[in-house]
Parts: sequence; structure tokens; C-alpha cells
Amino acid sequence: MTTRTARTAPHPVLRVPPASPERAAAHFAASLAFHTDASDVAAALADDGDPGFVVVDCRSTESWDQGHLPSAVHLPTALVPEQAERLLDRSVPVVTYCWGPGCNGAARAALALAERGYRVKEMLGGFEYWAREGFPYETFEGPARRDPDPLTAPRAAPHCGC
Repeated sequence: MTTRTARTAPHPVLRVPPASPERAAAHFAASLAFHTDASDVAAALADDGDPGFVVVDCRSTESWDQGHLPSAVHLPTALVPEQAERLLDRSVPVVTYCWGPGCNGAARAALALAERGYRVKEMLGGFEYWAREGFPYETFEGPARRDPDPLTAPRAAPHCGC
């Protein structure tokens, strides 16, 4: 028989206790007001008609040429101040994306757009997860698509199942 010793300090997971349900709900509601994911964007763009938002790729021209969402507007972050008003309608929400989770370009572009009066969300995972989930994209050579990565897009479902 194994005897467990009593823990004198909480496990690291609970060292800081979870927030109350009310605070947690407020936090996650706020998070969803600022973020979306590739699967939800893909589903909205695949529906017939206007999805109600415009997608902005805020990466460099070289990255854009390697691959971008088919309906995206190319607006590199550094050019937001001089080109946003010409390319975007302030009455239409904007979804920004950059390369992937290791890049904060979409957040920087979202900030620059919000400071100019646009309603904006960031697409989590960026172009990397768009491609990894097997959604179609365009390159300088034309349309492309990868097989879905089974870790991000199980074959049984086109979404994480969330």
C-alpha cells in the first residue's frame, strides 16, 4: 500500500485560485470580443453572402506572396496609418492576421486600426493555422491547399470541436 504525504502548499495549477464564475465569464467574454480563430473565419467566409467583416493580412509582401486568405486585403502593419482609410470601411468590422502564434503583427495591426476608429478582432493562429487546418489559400502562383494537420484539424471534423 502506498501512502501519500499531505501537500503543504497547493499544486502550481491552483497556487493562484481560479477566478469566480462571474469574473471568469467576464474575462472569457472579453477575450472573445477581441479574438476569433481560423475555423470560425473559414466557416463565415464559406457561407453564401457577406460574412459581415473584412479580413486583413498585415504581413510583408513576401509573406503575402507565399500564401494568404483568398478574400483578404493586404495591408502591412506599417502602412495602416497611410492606407487604412483608402482600403477599409470603418462601418465593417476587421479581422487581422499575421504569420502565426509566434508573431504579434496581427495584434499590432489591430491596435493601429482600433486607434483609427475601426472595430477589430485578431484571428488566432494566423496564416499558419489557416493552412494547417487545410483551408484554401492563394499564392503568387495561384490557389493552393495543404492536407489538414491531424493535430489541428482531425479528419472527422473540420473544427477543433470546441
